[in-house]
Amino acid sequence: MAIVISDLILPLDADESSLRELAARAVHKPPEAIKNLRLTRMSLDARKKNAVVHNCTVLAELDDAEEKNVLKRGYGFVSPAPQREDTEPRFGQTPLNKPVIVVGMGPAGIFAAYKLAKYGYKPIVLERGKRVEERQADVKRFMECAALDTESNVMFGEGGAGAFSDGKLTTRIKDARTAEVLELLAENGAPDDILYMAKPHVGTDKLLVTLKNMREKLKGFGAELRFSTRLADFETDPDGALTSVTAECAGRRERIECDACILAIGQGARDTYRLLEQKGVELQPKAFAVGVRVEHPRALIDRAQFGAFANHPRLGAAEYALADRCGERGVYTFCMCPGGVVIASPSEEGQVVVNGMSFRARDSENSNAAIVVQVTPQDFGLAPLDGVRFQEAIERAAYRLGGGGFVAPASRVENFLNKTEPKGFGGVKPSYMPGVAPRSLYACLPDYVTAGIGAGIRAFSRKLKGFDMSDAVLTAVESRTSSPVRIARGEHMEATRIRSLYPVGEGAGYAGGIVSAAVDGMKAADAVMEKFCRGVL
Repeated sequence: MAIVISDLILPLDADESSLRELAARAVHKPPEAIKNLRLTRMSLDARKKNAVVHNCTVLAELDDAEEKNVLKRGYGFVSPAPQREDTEPRFGQTPLNKPVIVVGMGPAGIFAAYKLAKYGYKPIVLERGKRVEERQADVKRFMECAALDTESNVMFGEGGAGAFSDGKLTTRIKDARTAEVLELLAENGAPDDILYMAKPHVGTDKLLVTLKNMREKLKGFGAELRFSTRLADFETDPDGALTSVTAECAGRRERIECDACILAIGQGARDTYRLLEQKGVELQPKAFAVGVRVEHPRALIDRAQFGAFANHPRLGAAEYALADRCGERGVYTFCMCPGGVVIASPSEEGQVVVNGMSFRARDSENSNAAIVVQVTPQDFGLAPLDGVRFQEAIERAAYRLGGGGFVAPASRVENFLNKTEPKGFGGVKPSYMPGVAPRSLYACLPDYVTAGIGAGIRAFSRKLKGFDMSDAVLTAVESRTSSPVRIARGEHMEATRIRSLYPVGEGAGYAGGIVSAAVDGMKAADAVMEKFCRGVL
């Protein structure tokens, strides 16, 4: 048995070793009464700029009599330790005569394959991109030379789009598998603090190591991993059940009979969306958001958020999350990367797409975030792939505006707000590679999006001092905040029109980050195991 003690205020100049004494004092017990103590949550409270602190929650073990005594007192900040839900899968009765295929090695695909492999299902995993170390070299070459590999880039390859990001692990979903995801990441090389930080992040550099370790664990469990191999086709029987997939590698196609397929394609796989539409899979257009990346000096954001505590060694780079409305549309910051860089994220020629990335240290000169405006099917069309076409149109417009070579159009905030043509940049150096060109961003975005961005900047500056800094840089376009398509699924997570096909993750329209995508993948693995008995192959 144990108790949870929350709302322990830890000053910045104190470390976790002080928590035992703080916890004991809170429940009016001597420190030695606490037999074991584990930090379970730590959040930063920076509401008072002259008193920035950490708010902590701990799991404390006392003697049974002592715990009962504390609980009887009715403290609002003390509760019994919750019982962890059992996530052991249930196994079905249908024999598994052919393999389970997992398409994609982003978070949803990796964690689906991991759970299947752990319980003896030995999935075949198809990933159109390369192993993460090869992919890392391809991304570096693209940043330096604008030489895009359309199958190995920021969108495609082991780890998915999340591999080149800040590695944020925050999620709003309530699912027992969330803890399992974090624990697996920590076991495979992610920093241990992801298990208790309220806003955990891994950082791209640490994620790459974690991905390699998870790959080896998958192979050890018996999973077959095929890189540079994409889903080219699939077949169903007359009753609408999936019977096979066709994998393509280096121009050679192979038909693989299967009993189930978990489809974790990621939102960049536009050719796969088109294949699904041709094959009669039910696709639905969905709302998403588009806009730009904004860069400020990291020091400015740190001062605005932490006041006199900026640069304190226990704080690191400051984060923010801001939201407002422009008429009926939401405008908000997205995927904030403290001490990070703006990166190029296209997966096809002739497109400019931007995103943000941070390393674990978050120590780059600038901090960046997307400023995005909601768009809906009423804006771009009600056909299943109209949202994809809308994305492609603004990405091509940004490419043309930048002048080619994946150069991105960018503007100072002052020029954007005043609707003047930018001539160059000031005190904030754009971090985007292969490079930027000073341009009016009104030429590549719809009017309602630029109006929302302008309204958002003005509103956000009232909440965060300096957000409307004249030299802050806006780089276009941020177009892939989430999938513009939902692959419809029904009971037991199967696609509505095809049995034994399980669309999951961000690409299917059911997740919005690393953890939620990983959980969705694990849920699909559970659904497969509930249908098929294990150990047959």
